[in-house]
Amino acid sequence: MLCVPTQAQSPRSPKFDWYNAYLILHTAARTKGGVLALFTSYSAMEETAELMAEKLEEVGYSLFVQGDDLRQNLVEKFIQTPQSILLGTNSFWEGVDMPGDALKAVVITRLPFAVPDRPVTAARLEAIDQRGGNSFREYSIPQAILRLKQGFGRLIRSSQDRGGVVILDNRILTASYGKAFLESLPPAKFTRNLDDLKIILET
Repeated sequence: MLCVPTQAQSPRSPKFDWYNAYLILHTAARTKGGVLALFTSYSAMEETAELMAEKLEEVGYSLFVQGDDLRQNLVEKFIQTPQSILLGTNSFWEGVDMPGDALKAVVITRLPFAVPDRPVTAARLEAIDQRGGNSFREYSIPQAILRLKQGFGRLIRSSQDRGGVVILDNRILTASYGKAFLESLPPAKFTRNLDDLKIILET
């Protein structure tokens, strides 16, 4: 199942991190844990972790955050702890396998566009623009789509796996390029209601 909640915001919203924390918590409540949330920056991840920590402690859920331990150790702790949430950035978008019931939902907090001020990325964008091309459409969008597919792929690792991918960046529905992102993803039932996650996990 693919869910873009009705409450999903634009990254330009001043309360974007707050809404992300709120929606990750609500996703975990519906799946009873087993949530991997993927971020595009450490600062956003850390801000979201801080916003969620008190509430998770109240309800007895465990929170694992990239940087607190080695990646493999965090993954193992997450798998062994049913009511838990794992937050990760770059290295968690690929190469992380959690087949079975341990992972029930992957939350994509933001469409994964590359940061344009990184030297390699900036050089590629500049080269495209200098030859008269459109660097955003020719490079930024295809690279972000590839990254999104990698993140989406964390959920289904075997034919027996089931669960939901929740995208919290509403540009996938509102921006002109959003359709290209949606069409690149594997077939999935689309919904805007987080409650529907309970349906797919209970069937």
